[in-house]
Amino acid sequence: MAQADLTIAERIQNHLDKKLTRAERQLAHAILENYPASGLGPLSALARSAEVSGPTVLRMVQKLGLSGYPEFQAALREELSAKAQNPIAKYDTRAEGLPSDHVLNRFTEAVTDNIRHSLAQIEPEAFDAACALIADPSRGVHIVGGRISHTIAEYLYLHMQVIRPGVSHIQSTSNTWPHHLLDALAGDVFVIFDMRRYENNTLKLAEMAHDRGAKIILFTDQWRSPVHALADICLSSRIVVPSAWDSLVTPMLLVETMISAVQDILWQDTRHRMEVLEDMFDQTKLFRKFT
Repeated sequence: MAQADLTIAERIQNHLDKKLTRAERQLAHAILENYPASGLGPLSALARSAEVSGPTVLRMVQKLGLSGYPEFQAALREELSAKAQNPIAKYDTRAEGLPSDHVLNRFTEAVTDNIRHSLAQIEPEAFDAACALIADPSRGVHIVGGRISHTIAEYLYLHMQVIRPGVSHIQSTSNTWPHHLLDALAGDVFVIFDMRRYENNTLKLAEMAHDRGAKIILFTDQWRSPVHALADICLSSRIVVPSAWDSLVTPMLLVETMISAVQDILWQDTRHRMEVLEDMFDQTKLFRKFT
């Protein structure tokens, strides 16, 4: 993917621990801590908050492939605008230059590019740590999604409910999730899905779970939900496709991989649970038998 197609956060992640000095890494972490708002103020304010010099800010901006601080801020403002786009605005934006080839080809190409780029950004150690947290039988696991992402949250829940005990699916509406928080213990895991048009209810839930000592695993997009500031592990995916809607293909890939990984960690116990469950299915005649 071309450098110009990357978000500022993605460019920073590409450079962390590789091409940045100690002071520049300190600046990078300061930017990511309150992204993208941290870079929207004056250069002097950013340098002061990161406890680095003005020239350090300029050097790092240039390492990110930008001509200077004004271009850096313009890119951040464009990202901020993209975060807030509703489906109608997204359709109007992409309709201006539609390629002539078939939508199947265009959509598949976009999804494939999203997957490739997202996997390049995710640290295997962070993914493994997320799976280990979810597989820990001493921790309760609570899964929650938003207006659209609740579908992928429920998909994860249905599988985890088979794989291990102590899993709950939380509806994102604020009149239901306080009941789940009531029983949540310090060290429990909250798996939260929050994609752009980030939901206030989801952020409030994350804040309250964090205050109770919960671990938070966040599935989000390339711009990152505000929940990322509270998350122990943040798994970001690119979601833009030629549509008025964003794509959940890449988050779903991560979810299905996570299901497989957690199943492998807990296989002996999971196998027993699956055998008991299959016996229940047979008794209730839920599935049709052909033999």
